[in-house]
Amino acid sequence: MTAPILEELNGNALLSKLREHDRKRLLPHLMTFNLKSNDILQEAGRDVVHTWFPCDSAQAAFTIWVDENNPALEVAQVGREGAVGGIVSNGSAPAYATSQVSCRGKFLRIKTSALEEAKLDSIALRHWFSRYSDCLIAQIFQTAACNATHTIVQRTAKWLLAAVARTNGDEVEMTHDRLAEMLGVGRTFVTRIVSQLRHEGVIATRRGVFVVKDGAALRERSCGCTTAIEMHFDTVLHEIYPR
Repeated sequence: MTAPILEELNGNALLSKLREHDRKRLLPHLMTFNLKSNDILQEAGRDVVHTWFPCDSAQAAFTIWVDENNPALEVAQVGREGAVGGIVSNGSAPAYATSQVSCRGKFLRIKTSALEEAKLDSIALRHWFSRYSDCLIAQIFQTAACNATHTIVQRTAKWLLAAVARTNGDEVEMTHDRLAEMLGVGRTFVTRIVSQLRHEGVIATRRGVFVVKDGAALRERSCGCTTAIEMHFDTVLHEIYPR
């Protein structure tokens, strides 16, 4: 845990687009953490006392409990374009979803109470984070529709595309078990799909890592949900969503 300098805020697109005096307003309250996969950022049922900003290739996922057979279904994925925690509320209400690190890396953390005070002092901050909240809700809406209508192949391709877009490369750390949990399906389904995509030369794998070999082919196998989210982000928060 360390205190960041102003330039480090550029690792998160949501923070980098703020006016400099608003970034300086937040800077004294931010701390830097290097987190590993599966670290918990917030737990369902507990008060949201911190807000987290993934930086660079770090990513987090919101998951909800469904039942004993599907204990962790992903409803949103957040990378450097966004934040996890008390974006709009003041943190007095409990979290509905659990959020945990899906790709290790650097995260900036601020007390939600400090973020709330900063928003009270700056209407620009209030508007900016409210607009991000709208984009996050749109992503959750789209995920609900995707889970209800699209095939596991399409959803797997969509998830891999969104994940590698946030890494600025073609690799993402993820085990088959973790991917199956996030998609809400059995591991055998994921293993079968991964084997098919690997046989077709679309992806490659090594222990705990997926490598996208043919992004165009993977996009062909994906649904249009990521494109829909990209378009909404571009309308509401220009040049924030990673590609």
